[in-house]
Amino acid sequence: MRRVRFFFFFSSIPTVVLCSWFLNAFQALSLTEFGTSRTSDVALVVGQPVSFPFNSSLFHLAVSTARAEEKDNNLLPVVSSPSAAPDALMPLLAPSPTHPLTPNRPVPVLSGLCAFNFSAAAHIVSETATDCWSKLAPYLGNVICCPQLETMFHILIGESSKVNGQLALNTTIADYCFSDVQRILTSEGANESLPLICSAQPSNFTEGSCPVNSVKEVEQAINGSKLLTDCKTVDPVKECCNPVCQPAISEAARRLALKVPGLFSPDDVRVSPIQQSVVDDCENVVLRWLASQLTSDKAKSVLRVLFNCNVNRVCPLIFPDPSEVARNCANTVKNATKCCMTLDNYISGVQQQSLITNLQGLNCAASLGMMLQKKNITENVYNLCHVNLKDFSLQAFGSQDAGCLLRSLPSDVTDETSSGISFTCDLNDNIAAPWPPVSHASTPSSCNKPITMPAFPAATSAWNGQSQAFMIIFLLPALCLAMMMP
Repeated sequence: MRRVRFFFFFSSIPTVVLCSWFLNAFQALSLTEFGTSRTSDVALVVGQPVSFPFNSSLFHLAVSTARAEEKDNNLLPVVSSPSAAPDALMPLLAPSPTHPLTPNRPVPVLSGLCAFNFSAAAHIVSETATDCWSKLAPYLGNVICCPQLETMFHILIGESSKVNGQLALNTTIADYCFSDVQRILTSEGANESLPLICSAQPSNFTEGSCPVNSVKEVEQAINGSKLLTDCKTVDPVKECCNPVCQPAISEAARRLALKVPGLFSPDDVRVSPIQQSVVDDCENVVLRWLASQLTSDKAKSVLRVLFNCNVNRVCPLIFPDPSEVARNCANTVKNATKCCMTLDNYISGVQQQSLITNLQGLNCAASLGMMLQKKNITENVYNLCHVNLKDFSLQAFGSQDAGCLLRSLPSDVTDETSSGISFTCDLNDNIAAPWPPVSHASTPSSCNKPITMPAFPAATSAWNGQSQAFMIIFLLPALCLAMMMP
């Protein structure tokens, strides 16, 4: 099992100079393998060099490996002996990159017409800005940024409802608040295109088609005590497949939707699209009420688990027509090498879209497999070509071991003063991509997984539970070019 952490370092040196230095340095750079011992801080100790080819593709990921002890098969932070006095891997370390990138960013000018108490949820707003950091948001949007953004929306309205008793905003105020939120997030380093990345819009603050929007009406219609009992603590492992909170939310939302005259009748066998739309909007109102009953940190924890259940049910990648793969894999007995080269090239193009979770990796493998089966590819080409789940996620070019699979419940991006922007993902020791059974007409549910996928991956026998790889990865040419763009 491998644990990956991405670090992004910047300094106050002019961007052109810094990027030029990075690119020239990495052309001749041999990364060093370093060891650590366990006390308090990460240490980089010079050891044997590990070569890594320079590559100017979309992402250039320079990979270094360190070993960290593992106790009781649980992931522990990598720390070092203070007496080691190691040399830094890179000489240019800097404070948090979200601010030095734009050191003269002005304080955002707000409308003054939004009643949100941004101070009460300041840390949630800051966490959202970091999770949606400008250069990372396009690659973490689906799995970290957008779920956190939606969580923040519900918490902000939940907080404001404690003052005005309303769980939704009218369209005019929603426009002002949406603009204010966007300006605040951007001022703290978030991507300016979040509305596009996350399909967010002012209507996220309204009640939509739900007929109830006040705290009083909601509490009269639902069983609030049962909802709090079922949702005040949500098991991140069990909730998605053996839900407790989600049914309680759905039941509460349905009770609110029943306030629409004639929407439901006793004769309804299945829910119509119109009915489902109202229920969905009412679920948002219920989630805001739930957020208002919990502390902001607790509300964030609960909502992120619930939103990630939805995230993990689908593959976020867009697969182009695999006709060329199907053509070259039609006769694997004669053309195994050509088949695997074509499949590898195809997946290499797809994996550049996004970082994905381990459960999304299962869904992506199943989706592509079924596309190939529909083109009469019945042999397990994943097994033939040694395709792994991590192959569907963003990779380090030139390295077979640098594919990053996020956990099913990804941790937040962190903005560390000493080391910059970072986040953690697991490589899961080359879990083979399962070939979907021919009998499956649709993508199998992640709850009926064909292989065991731990929420927090345990070490395999190859590592014997004693060590894990710790990889420090530097995002280079694409990020440098993006930074230099006006």
